[in-house]
Amino acid sequence: MSLFPVSRFNHRQILQLALPMIISNISTPLLGLVDTAVMGHLETPEYLAGIALGGLIFSFIFWSFGFLRMGTSGVTAQAYGNQDNAEIKSILGRALFVAVIISILILFLQFPIRSISFQLIESSPSIERLAKNYFDIRIWSTPATLGQYVLLGWFLGLQNVKSPLILVITTNLCNIVLDLLFVVILQMDINGVALASVLAEYFGLGIGIFMLARELKKYPGPGKWAQVFNKTKLKKILLINNNIFIRTLCLIFAFAFFTAQGARIGEVVLAANAVLLNFQMFMAYALDGFAHAAEALVGRAVGARSKKLFQQTISTAALWSFIVAIGFSLLYALFGMPLIRLLTSLDVVRTTAYEYHAWIIGLPLISVWSFLLDGVFIGATLSKEMRNTMMFSFFCCFLPTWYYTQQFGNHGLWFSLLIFMLARGISMGWVLRNSQLLFIMPDNQESTGE
Repeated sequence: MSLFPVSRFNHRQILQLALPMIISNISTPLLGLVDTAVMGHLETPEYLAGIALGGLIFSFIFWSFGFLRMGTSGVTAQAYGNQDNAEIKSILGRALFVAVIISILILFLQFPIRSISFQLIESSPSIERLAKNYFDIRIWSTPATLGQYVLLGWFLGLQNVKSPLILVITTNLCNIVLDLLFVVILQMDINGVALASVLAEYFGLGIGIFMLARELKKYPGPGKWAQVFNKTKLKKILLINNNIFIRTLCLIFAFAFFTAQGARIGEVVLAANAVLLNFQMFMAYALDGFAHAAEALVGRAVGARSKKLFQQTISTAALWSFIVAIGFSLLYALFGMPLIRLLTSLDVVRTTAYEYHAWIIGLPLISVWSFLLDGVFIGATLSKEMRNTMMFSFFCCFLPTWYYTQQFGNHGLWFSLLIFMLARGISMGWVLRNSQLLFIMPDNQESTGE
């Protein structure tokens, strides 16, 4: 009997993987709202600005190393599809080894990183002082954060969504409780928020290690330490991670450029764009649940050489992603204005956000395809193609569109972002359609599994 009954593949498999990831993903921006709320009720807005500045730096640092999750899930899913228990364990060891090395480097270089970061971001001396205090504490969460990235990717590659759900929600709930304890009760202001994040990340890592020990029992057989440091396979994972790293930097720079150009137009436009980007963020986190499901199932299909499972995964995940994207567009069309009023009490910012509200309605229907295909490419370990399509979309589509639409002000900027997302979806779709991956798997799939 096959481990992979592709003939019985159905929508339930996608939803069973996607829904827990959607729930866990949504908890992350909710944590950001709690951080903002506890700082926003202190006596001066400088605390809120300080945590925003410090949080921006760590978003850049940690997001840059998101390949530890994405790169791990794809290769793990392929080993799972190939029923290679020894390689499943070796992949975990390699990824954790890379995470430890990166963590040591970041901690060793924390003072140069701190200096360069605050040179690049201008702010008042008082806000910079608060942000530096936040940085000096939060930097020590690096090993736990990167370790969690590896565990999340490894669990997801094994199609175990329960463990990531528990890991993410437990970490975020712990962070929220400690936020309230340190800031509201103990009056530790911004230092309390930073310390809460550090302790919550290590608590979450401890939970993750406990679940890891239980998960390893499902894959009997001795681990091969020599395989962990196999030069060829270590080089492969480093190459995958390098490509994803470049891809992620392009994505970060695209949104950083968007923010910077909004600031050049004016502080009111900058604030309005920040409010509207919250809509994009929540939608992205939700749709990423289907991308994560695609990662796991596509990786399994490639490992099992199952073309039928590969195609069914993409078509089913695409259907559900599009349905949810339509839901977001309708939600933003019907309730966008009230949501804007909830996010800001400043009339001038509200009025400006209303003017650009239409872009947020259309973005889910455009962005959905790039989010989904990210998951497909990660599962198939098409990291070079991810890098190339992202660079094409940023340098050949986003920047030229912005340059030629500057006369339209912020509307031109939002149009550039829409073109960027559209270009990513189209270019990735074209690459996937013409990928040799579709031709290396046998057409008769029933024989692969029964």
